[in-house]
Amino acid sequence: SGILNSPKHDQEQLEKSSPIQPELRAVDAYNGRDPLVKWLRDLGVTTVHTGHAPGALMSGQLMVVKTNVPSITSVKDTLVPTSAVASTLGSKALSNSPGTRSKAIAMLRAELMKGQSHRLKMEEAKADKEKDAPAPNPRLDILVDILNKKTPLLINAQRHQDIAAALRLQEEFGFNLVLDGAAEAYLLLEEIKAAGVPVIVHPTMGRPYGDLENMTFTLAAKLHKADIPFAFQSGYETYVPKTRVVHFEAAMAAAYGLPQEVALAACTIQPAEILGLDKKIGSLEKGKHADLALFDGDPLETTTHTIHVIIGGEIVSSSVK
Repeated sequence: SGILNSPKHDQEQLEKSSPIQPELRAVDAYNGRDPLVKWLRDLGVTTVHTGHAPGALMSGQLMVVKTNVPSITSVKDTLVPTSAVASTLGSKALSNSPGTRSKAIAMLRAELMKGQSHRLKMEEAKADKEKDAPAPNPRLDILVDILNKKTPLLINAQRHQDIAAALRLQEEFGFNLVLDGAAEAYLLLEEIKAAGVPVIVHPTMGRPYGDLENMTFTLAAKLHKADIPFAFQSGYETYVPKTRVVHFEAAMAAAYGLPQEVALAACTIQPAEILGLDKKIGSLEKGKHADLALFDGDPLETTTHTIHVIIGGEIVSSSVK
């Protein structure tokens, strides 16, 4: 199957004017003609999960789109126009606002409570025709979608205490949680499994300092052994965005104890399952999209080249990368 890269951040990735902005839509900023998108497509990445990056308490929405879509003139051009809302706990968020972990959680809880209040007003208006429904509000409406489990909350949390905080928030508000990064998830394997939470594994090329101080190359293997669903991501750095491709992440995990077939699944069918798209993409089956990447050798070897990429049954790349 064509490789599903989850998530791949656009370079205009973080609006810093406010720490909480869940209403910001990824479809309004995506540039499918950026050379980086072609570069990824030529490497066999047929689908990207992209949007507002880590760095704020709620930085905005994510979406899923094929890498052969040059422009989004309609939300129908995407696979999922709003696949999740991105949130961050830890140093990345604290460097902007609010300053302490307890304040960060308090702000997130207060925002989700606003969503609960808005949802209650919507339900009351639906039950009583004499009551006016609340006016549409992009910010509150997406919070209601989170609370109603229509839209997951993807929380970037690296340290164990931030992962634990994300799990507590999920327990309190009942939303669908996806852990992003989760460098110290190996310290909370039982808790993560009990909560039924999938993990988007941190890029292994991340530098081991700050929140990533205790990162390990064996995290994917440990998640697999614990039977926790996970997928690879390429990550993001403004000055070397092309280096972090999922092929490398899968290869590194395989070198550190993850079975090779599981490593391949973690950048194809497993991310599709996490995103709720496994009926359409992620594997070669009758009725699914004909997305395919062809290699001249083992796709997890650094000497292997991508020779053909097919999306929707059409050849979109035949260059050797």
